[in-house]
Amino acid sequence: MNTPVATEFEATDNWPLTTDNGQRTIFMKLTINEVAQCLDLPPTTIERWARQGRIPIHKSGNSYIAKRVVLERWAATHNLPFLMPSKSIGENQDSGSENLLAAMKRGGVFHDITGNDVETVIRSAVSNIPDLSEDAREELYERLIEREKLTSTGVGRGVAIPHPRSPLSEPRYDPLIATCFLKEPTDFDAVDDEPVFVMFILVSPSTKLHLHLLSKLSFCVRNNIFLKFLKTSPNSVELFSRIEGFENQFDWADHF
Repeated sequence: MNTPVATEFEATDNWPLTTDNGQRTIFMKLTINEVAQCLDLPPTTIERWARQGRIPIHKSGNSYIAKRVVLERWAATHNLPFLMPSKSIGENQDSGSENLLAAMKRGGVFHDITGNDVETVIRSAVSNIPDLSEDAREELYERLIEREKLTSTGVGRGVAIPHPRSPLSEPRYDPLIATCFLKEPTDFDAVDDEPVFVMFILVSPSTKLHLHLLSKLSFCVRNNIFLKFLKTSPNSVELFSRIEGFENQFDWADHF
């Protein structure tokens, strides 16, 4: 899957030309995934904010239109990063060579993760992730907490997808997603204020693979049947079977 590139253009009928200094206004035409990439957020969060009118983007067909300067200022006000999508951002990794099931098998499934706040449940979860050196484990924990302080990775409905904003210093050649069911639901300051019962910790060697897997995972957790299934705290065999069913049933290219 090729990473799409945002297009920039001048004023449209729906977005009249208005500037403070007489210069021509620059607009961007973006997909939901591209807006999510710009702001380092799951697509589900962007969709929800767009419906609620909480983000300055305007729907146009299957895309969204935004004033670049306005979106950048909005991001800064909300302590969010802003990175324009580009073909080079994915480094040299081929996102189509990796599937969700392989990454989840690599990360493992863990139950009864203990803790009574974001820091302790993430610490407990990170201690279970396989194939990490102690230095990488500590860096991952610190980067995940840093990411949560920037903005919550609680995407709603009891699900969180913690992830570092960039690859770890210690190189990983294969991405992983650790599935962590919490012993007690924990307040993540999620967008819907619902406590989190399951975390998917995503670690990837490249931005392109990260976005590819994040989009797939976000699609899964939007499914009501899958969400009910997650609330049963399935074992790894049951979970991987369900994920395999998703990947066999859908042509992912139609959704991302």
